[in-house]
Amino acid sequence: MSVAPARACGVDFGTSNSTVGQLRPGAETLLALEGGRPTLPSAVFFNADENSTHFGRDAMAQYLDGYEGRLVRALKSLLGSGLIDANTEVGGRALAFRELLATFISELKRRAELAAGRPFDCAVFGRPVFFVDGKPEADKLAEDTLAEIARAAGFRELSFQFEPIGAAFHYERTLAREELVLIADIGGGTADFSLVRLSPERAQLDERRDDLLANGGVHIGGTDFDRALNLAAAMPLLGLGSRTQNGAALPSQLFFQLATWHTIPLAYSRAAYADFQQLYRMSAERDKLERLARLIDRRAGHWLALQVEEAKIALSAADSTRLDLGELWPELGGEIDQALFSAATGELVSRVAQTVGELLVQANIPARAVDTVFFTGGGSGVPQLRAQIAALLPDARTCEGDLFGSIGSGLAVEAARRYG
Repeated sequence: MSVAPARACGVDFGTSNSTVGQLRPGAETLLALEGGRPTLPSAVFFNADENSTHFGRDAMAQYLDGYEGRLVRALKSLLGSGLIDANTEVGGRALAFRELLATFISELKRRAELAAGRPFDCAVFGRPVFFVDGKPEADKLAEDTLAEIARAAGFRELSFQFEPIGAAFHYERTLAREELVLIADIGGGTADFSLVRLSPERAQLDERRDDLLANGGVHIGGTDFDRALNLAAAMPLLGLGSRTQNGAALPSQLFFQLATWHTIPLAYSRAAYADFQQLYRMSAERDKLERLARLIDRRAGHWLALQVEEAKIALSAADSTRLDLGELWPELGGEIDQALFSAATGELVSRVAQTVGELLVQANIPARAVDTVFFTGGGSGVPQLRAQIAALLPDARTCEGDLFGSIGSGLAVEAARRYG
């Protein structure tokens, strides 16, 4: 007797990339969302020249090709922030960030249904352990906002699962024996951890509450490493850290806006331009501010962020790399090494490692009892982060799954379990 595909899907709406999975006999779990690939970068570009909307890699290509318009990336970071109820300007009109988020979720659903050849009205969405650190009401509001947007997109039945648990269910399908596993999900916006007992026998159980020993997380992810490296390596070339004519430190708010993926569009507002003019008048190093003016005038904040992101990725596998800024400033650019990267991100790494230590205390489990650390998420490639976690768990082996697909695959398993 043939087994029908699951009627529900698992949705990993990520800060940097999104996936949708469905359990299908004899087929890959993750559905092809763009150009035959299972990942859809969480980006939207509104092309003002052609009055069109683009998503994922196509959105990034449109932006880099120089079309007039507005690019928004790291959409998930809007959840739990005050920006979710703010607007951005697109083609001369105000567009609510909430509406922008709904546009992306609707497109994600449409593409998944096209790939699956059937509609989805049931879904398990992944969520970080904390959308917002230390603020339960804001965290609940973030989940409720995502649920409201997803239901408006057509998901009639909807539930949530922690993202590291989704990755755990994916990893469990590969096991031949029981393991105590730390799932380390370092995504674009959060670092989430689950300590869980996994085995082929336990995978058959409907109720897994006793297998989950502890959950923990912190609102630090790949985009935070991008921002830290941007502020350390690129923004000083544009005036960050320079002085006013009176010898005081130049205000830094505009630089932080341009170094943070989801706030880059705010740097092009009239208010931000007034801030820039004030900075220019105050500055004792106006040559640097003239470089900043070129960046803002060309609305190239996302371009710069992409150059920094590429450098960060390269530093996951090399001792140094070149930050290429020649497209805007032929005189700028240079080598970035691990020492600068480590110095820029040291506090972030320490906070993530502290979260792991607190998780072990919460579970009352000695570090040496952990058998495996399973890494997933695009941010998990940072070498110093892996080294600190490994130092905390000296007897655990490390492995990794599909850095961008493990969560979506595991959520598909959970969706089939919950909805059939």
